[in-house]
Amino acid sequence: MQNENPLKITPKEYKIKVLLVDDQLIVGEQVRRMLSQFDDIEYHFCQDPSKALPTAKEIKPTLILQDLIMPDIDGLTLVKFYRASQELKDVPIIVLSSKEEATTKAEMFEAGANDYIVKLPDKIELLARIRYHSKAYINLLQRNEAYESLEKSQKALASELNKAGEYVISMLPDTINKDGISTFWRFIPSAQLGGDSFGYHWLDENHFAIYLLDVCGHGVGPALLSVSAMNFLKSNALSTLNFHDPAVVAIALNKAFQMSDHNGLYFTIWYGVYNKSNRTIDYISAGHPPALLIDKQGYMSKLMNDNFIIGGLPDFPFKATKVNVPESSILYVYSDGVYEIELHDGSIWELDEMADFINETKNDNADEIDGLLNKVKILGNKEILDDDFSMLKIKFD
Repeated sequence: MQNENPLKITPKEYKIKVLLVDDQLIVGEQVRRMLSQFDDIEYHFCQDPSKALPTAKEIKPTLILQDLIMPDIDGLTLVKFYRASQELKDVPIIVLSSKEEATTKAEMFEAGANDYIVKLPDKIELLARIRYHSKAYINLLQRNEAYESLEKSQKALASELNKAGEYVISMLPDTINKDGISTFWRFIPSAQLGGDSFGYHWLDENHFAIYLLDVCGHGVGPALLSVSAMNFLKSNALSTLNFHDPAVVAIALNKAFQMSDHNGLYFTIWYGVYNKSNRTIDYISAGHPPALLIDKQGYMSKLMNDNFIIGGLPDFPFKATKVNVPESSILYVYSDGVYEIELHDGSIWELDEMADFINETKNDNADEIDGLLNKVKILGNKEILDDDFSMLKIKFD
């Protein structure tokens, strides 16, 4: 099952900072007076062009007003220095000149200047250009910081997902081959980790429980809920519960894992109990895809009954179904991630197609499951699937 949880990133606030680099003190004073009445603008003046670069790095302006004609170092050279600096390469630069020359403007723009005005400009014009260029630069800073924050969040989330995925895998059972039962399974977590878990164990010497559940959504929350449900099934928390009766188990799970108590999360489950002596399975599918029971002649039964999801309706009357298990039969239990694959034309690969593939390729090991995994990767054109790939195979002698 899939879900999306967008990340919200609050951008950092920046104040407009203007650095004027001009060797004439009178120009510096005139600009200061123009901007002094605006509280949202912080003004700095550098009269020594040799100190312009270190001053700009220290101040971190949102705009540089750069005089063109100065002793020792001209404005064109400084523009090139700014653009060569990692810290200043994106800061907007407005070149100030006493002349309106097309050739000079072309040289400035080629060097990396953003704007060019004849000094001293009108106060309204200067203020408009300062705000325009500063706003664009601040937007750039906020966008870059948002990308960095998102990258950090994604790395942290990936680390948490990896830990949760490792924990889920550690909960999965060992394969067995004794007492007339052989088991095989494959669990391939999706990129965001879904909510799949599964297991099996002997309830007593005659009854073998088989179960697979799928929590809605992706991420650490669904994964942890699936682990909680698995612990619930395997621990002594329900020591008084009759685990031999799938309907009773479903009712207990539904009571313990209501959506309202678990952040709106619910899950589907297929739970069955194999009776070794009379070769039957009592099972329940609570909103879950049907298990596939295939006999040695290739006849396939889909084991599914009409029950609601776990956590949806507090008083839902879950009911189980009994089915015979012929000799040398194979049972496949899986999540929807093994067949709900979007094809290149936008259609979805259907359950019946997956079931036919399994029936046609079944064998004495898990090759057909590996073949299915490769097939859905090709069908979806993805090496890492959008949902967990989980499939159990139980062979009955």
